Amino acid sequence: MSDPFLRAAIDEARAGLAEGGIPIGSVLVLDGKIVGRGHNRRVQKGSAILHAEMDCLENAGRLRARDYARATLYSTLSPCDMCSGTALLYKLPRVVIGENQTFRGPEDYVRSRGVQLEIVQDAECIALMRAFIAARPELWNEDIGVEP
Repeated sequence: MSDPFLRAAIDEARAGLAEGGIPIGSVLVLDGKIVGRGHNRRVQKGSAILHAEMDCLENAGRLRARDYARATLYSTLSPCDMCSGTALLYKLPRVVIGENQTFRGPEDYVRSRGVQLEIVQDAECIALMRAFIAARPELWNEDIGVEP
């Protein structure tokens, strides 16, 4: 993989898995630098909302509106409704998605709001999620709000 920012998001996903969580990672990039990084910590923190993108934005801290307006959010997996809504709230212009084969968030809606989505279909992102879903379907279903 040649994109260092997607690589950083994958490293975050792997860190989450190593902690006993769900392997989804995210980084926020501003002016060619990572200003926030995170991974899904719902299990680790007993949280209802700490998806990777939410953790990443929280770790980036308070930014100015003009900073969000030129930032790019990277996520190993297509952002869900909650995370997509946060990207829309802060008017992030671009989201790079590692894969959307194992889960697809509201991508058409996000595009309709003017956000540029780049979907990479990265083999490592796909394999990581497929293996996790096969091993822990109950945890995956809980994360996306589905009853098995």
